[in-house]
Amino acid sequence: MSGFFGCVSKDDCVYDVFYGTDYHSHLGTKRAGLAFYSEKKKFQRAIHSLEDGYFRNKFDGDMAGFKGNIGIGVISDTEAQPILVTSHLGRFAVATVSKIANIDELEERFMNLRRTFAETSQGSVNPTELIAMLIAEGEDFVSGIENVYNRVKGSCSMLILTETGIIAARDRLGRTPIVIGKKPGSYAATFETCAFPNLGFETEKFLGPGEIVSITADGYEQLRKPNEKMQICSFLWVYYGYPPSFYEGINVDECRYKCGAALAKNDTTEADFVAGIPDSGIGHAMGYSNQKRVPLKRPYSKYTPTWPRSFMPQNQSMRDLVAKMKLIPNSSIIKNKRGVFLDDSIVRGTQLKDNVKDLHEAGIKEVHMRIACPPLTYPCEFLNFSRSRSNLDLATYKAVEQLEGHTNTDMTEYSDSNNSKYQAMVEQIRENLDLTTLKFQKLEDLVEAIGLPKEKLCTHCWDGSSYF
Repeated sequence: MSGFFGCVSKDDCVYDVFYGTDYHSHLGTKRAGLAFYSEKKKFQRAIHSLEDGYFRNKFDGDMAGFKGNIGIGVISDTEAQPILVTSHLGRFAVATVSKIANIDELEERFMNLRRTFAETSQGSVNPTELIAMLIAEGEDFVSGIENVYNRVKGSCSMLILTETGIIAARDRLGRTPIVIGKKPGSYAATFETCAFPNLGFETEKFLGPGEIVSITADGYEQLRKPNEKMQICSFLWVYYGYPPSFYEGINVDECRYKCGAALAKNDTTEADFVAGIPDSGIGHAMGYSNQKRVPLKRPYSKYTPTWPRSFMPQNQSMRDLVAKMKLIPNSSIIKNKRGVFLDDSIVRGTQLKDNVKDLHEAGIKEVHMRIACPPLTYPCEFLNFSRSRSNLDLATYKAVEQLEGHTNTDMTEYSDSNNSKYQAMVEQIRENLDLTTLKFQKLEDLVEAIGLPKEKLCTHCWDGSSYF
């Protein structure tokens, strides 16, 4: 995942962009970049790796040199961006939140046209550079962005920095958000609305799917109307989003409270305490605890000063080590107790298995795991949520392979919570993780907690229903 922030101001906007981008640090761990434009210094850009540090530390040394009343920033889990290009549309910089499922096909198309890629990303072409090249095929920015919409399979939202302002374009199906904010003398565009309050911005508009707007310091103008169909990623509320943020006007943490409450309503388990697996499980646990009137406690503390997110290292064994090191169990709360634990999801189950082992070693009596979403039976094709190299990395596929003895399985029946095969899969996952009990959220309860119609949500990870 990635996140971005852009601002156009009547005054210098460098620090608004700096801090606004920093509020997206929970979305990316690999690369970050800032780009600005001023009449005097023209386009300026800096890109840094975040693999051995944090956004603020890496860009502190650049801030004094930046000047501009127009700027964009991005934090990414993949490629270096923003990309700065010169084309018949003029000079511009572009930052994206995207996953291009057909990137090999598009690369081959450009190779056949004898085009050249200057940037790389993890041994392949840079996806944001590819997006910039598709934009430059248009007669203007709107037709260029529509070229992206028509050719990219997956998802792509973008901010384009020009000499006159910012063009914000939300993904064709709205899988990821863009929100416009304003304060006196400035307008901004962001992925996360939590970037607005402390910088003095008020939320002005949620862009619709495929909507394109031009932003200046005086306001914004719609360049393309939104599409009717929407497939916004449900995991924005379940996992990705920062608690104070809003998508489609719906708050992240309020949704998590509702998810936890829904799990509690369907649960007869007796327990001594309820706990959330930090960080995203905490909101779910609060909802469960309030609904069941079981004390909310903290048997795990997350040590954040030095341990970054668990999936940052490329090496799986190192990811497992980081995941283990950052959570410290508290035996005083755990010993001889029955605990209900809330987490956002089970992907591979590796980290959770280590957590459960720690709980047993600390003397816990019972471990009841409650998951805020249904089992992940289909790898994400649109935002790469699962981050798995293979379907077989998923805990669900491992369990089904154990049950069926092979890997070539139709997951349709295993996605139906009323099917006996679903129950068998959940039981196998429970055994694999050494849990006392395991229950997942029902899809209809998750949809109700979010509060949007099912057809406007991407629920592909759980039922395979979504589309390009």
